[in-house]
Amino acid sequence: MIMKHSQKWIAAAIVTLCFTACKKEISQPQTDDMITQTSLEDETGVDSRHGHGNNDRDGQVFTLNNQVSDNKVIAYRRGQDGKLVFQAAYSTGGKGTGAGLGSQGSVILSDDENILLAVNAGNNTISSFRITGNHLTLACKISSGGTTPISITEHNHLVYVLNAGANGNIAGFRLFGNGSLSPIPFSKKSLSSSTANPAQISFVNDGGAVVVTEKGTNKIISYTISPLGFPGAFHSLVSANPTPFGFAVKGNGNIIVSEAAGGAAGASTVSSYRVHPDGSITLIEGPIAAGQTAACWVVVTDNNKYVYATNTGSNTVSSFKSGFNGGLDLLNAVAAPSGTTPIDADLSDNSNYLYVLNAGSTNISAYKVKEDGSLNSIQTVQGLSAGVVGLAAK
Repeated sequence: MIMKHSQKWIAAAIVTLCFTACKKEISQPQTDDMITQTSLEDETGVDSRHGHGNNDRDGQVFTLNNQVSDNKVIAYRRGQDGKLVFQAAYSTGGKGTGAGLGSQGSVILSDDENILLAVNAGNNTISSFRITGNHLTLACKISSGGTTPISITEHNHLVYVLNAGANGNIAGFRLFGNGSLSPIPFSKKSLSSSTANPAQISFVNDGGAVVVTEKGTNKIISYTISPLGFPGAFHSLVSANPTPFGFAVKGNGNIIVSEAAGGAAGASTVSSYRVHPDGSITLIEGPIAAGQTAACWVVVTDNNKYVYATNTGSNTVSSFKSGFNGGLDLLNAVAAPSGTTPIDADLSDNSNYLYVLNAGSTNISAYKVKEDGSLNSIQTVQGLSAGVVGLAAK
């Protein structure tokens, strides 16, 4: 009874803190001189059927310009044909770093796609936006609970942030319907080492745990998370190949992890792991090689069938086929060429379109995902600024 009453008191305190914990601001769309008109390529040989759902609908794609002076969310409208048109730039009220963050998940959508969350790595804050139609409104800017936030995750109104600076840590927040964020008491937890050099954080098992990849220690770590958002048991596993980086979450507690192998030429791999209900982690299959360099970012289709990894050193996208129980097979070592230095990637709703952010060529590559998992290039969106990071699509 004491524990139950204590949890109720803490939950009430979190609600009370909501209205004082974050700084609310209103953001209007801004014309960004760095954004130019999109460069369209003719779509040829693209299967007109949607392989992963019914008729697609309009959507949006977001990235972060990550500028030191004023970090902005760059928003694009997505047509039913998958092509993007610049919509607006929205200030986060925070600062970027002007350089790559070496992470996946620096800008994300909430599960219900009503809130967008972004990191401000240059001034140790995170920002949230309400999404109304095609418009964003800045709802909250709040301390990340550490230094240099690089990755963020959300599930069922719980948010966890990965801070890469200092010794590195994770920190939890409660997300409210109006976009407000409130810190969860006692949620800050350290990583496995001060040399962790982390890459990504994400919820797994319907919010029952968070997983973090550590490039510096070659470990995948997890903390169990209670329904009220408090971290519990810690677990870790050495990755099947060095430099675990980005990962995609599947059902059944499975995750697909890219392993960059320290950037060695042709040596990167992808492996599948299971995160058990107690938070422990085991290897399912891997490492699976594609003969590419620096596989760093990973996404999986909504039907959990196809996996795509961007190869930062090879300027390519590789595809894999994944089974229900986590089995993993190479589909195409080079499913498509990309722009220079591909980093973040995301799939639209229904997984009909894949978007890849190219840091070197400062553009976005758009692909049609066909029923057999193959990719057809449909557009290249030009004109982003150097240092751009993160990609979220709906």
